[in-house]
Amino acid sequence: MELNAAVPLAGADADLVLRLGLAAVLGLLLGLDRELRGHAAGLRTHGLICLAAATITVSVIGLYGAMDMPNADPLRLYEAAGAFIGIIGAGLIVFNKGEVQNITTAAHLFLTAVIGIACGAAQWPLVAIATPVGLLMLSVLGLLERKADKLRGKSADDARKT
Repeated sequence: MELNAAVPLAGADADLVLRLGLAAVLGLLLGLDRELRGHAAGLRTHGLICLAAATITVSVIGLYGAMDMPNADPLRLYEAAGAFIGIIGAGLIVFNKGEVQNITTAAHLFLTAVIGIACGAAQWPLVAIATPVGLLMLSVLGLLERKADKLRGKSADDARKT
C-alpha cells in the first residue's frame, strides 16, 4: 500500500494553529446561543463540528498538494461535510404536536461546519463575514422572534423550540 509522505510534527506552525484554533473558538462562540437556550447542540457540539471541519479541510488540502493525482477532487469535502451535517440535523429535527422543532439549530450546525471549512482553507474574509452575520441572525433575530411571539400570545416555551 502506498501512503503519502508523513508530515513532521514540526509542521504544526503558527498558520496551522491559527486555522484550527480559530475554528474551535468560533465554533464555541457560535454554540453559545444554543447552549444558553438549553438546546441539545450547544457549545461542545458546535465547537467540535467547526474544529472537525477545519481539520478535514487542512488535511484534504495537504493531501491534495502532496499527492500526484491530477484527477483527485478535493472539493468533495463539501459534499461529505454536507452529508454528515445532514445526518446530525435530521437527528435533531423533530415534529411534535404539529410543530417542527430544532430546525434553527440544525441550520446553525451547517453554518458552523462551513465556517470551519473556511477556517481550514484560510479563507479569512469568508470567516470574518459569515461568523458575525450568523451570530447576529441567531441572537438578534431570535430576540425579535420572541418579542413577536409575545405579541401573538405564544409562550416563551413555544418560542424556545426553534
